[in-house]
Amino acid sequence: MGTKVLTRLDPLGQSVFPVDPWTVSGSASCSLPPRYESVGGARKFTRDTLRDWGLEGLFDGVELVVSELVTNALRHAVLAAPQLADETPPARLHLMHWSSRLVCAVRDPSDDSPVAGEADFGAEGGRGLYLVESFSDSWGWQPLSGAPHGKIVWALFRVP
Repeated sequence: MGTKVLTRLDPLGQSVFPVDPWTVSGSASCSLPPRYESVGGARKFTRDTLRDWGLEGLFDGVELVVSELVTNALRHAVLAAPQLADETPPARLHLMHWSSRLVCAVRDPSDDSPVAGEADFGAEGGRGLYLVESFSDSWGWQPLSGAPHGKIVWALFRVP
């Protein structure tokens, strides 16, 4: 079994999404209630949205990334601090489509940066951000400024 080396990731020095937000051709978002069943709901929401946009061919990779981002938000930001659940907005999934790009972004109420570890394929968990990096064209995170507190973790996919 390999050992995990944890690394704190710094927020990117660029805007939240490396594309012009004013040229978005489609966007959709949904709330993620503070329970693990929300991961399945996020996958269904993603599948339905990509079908509506004619992007069914991207679903397998996007589904995996959405699952990982939502699981991380719930596990490390929402469910890890249930006393904050009433004081903070729930996690939220955002999907945005440009002519040549798709961005999946998950907002959560934690100010903590994502933590990536060296992939330990014998372990039960710890591979989420490795999978996000492997299946997306790029990814990053940004802290939210002002209220509400928290961050956005996003992944970008090129649209063929």
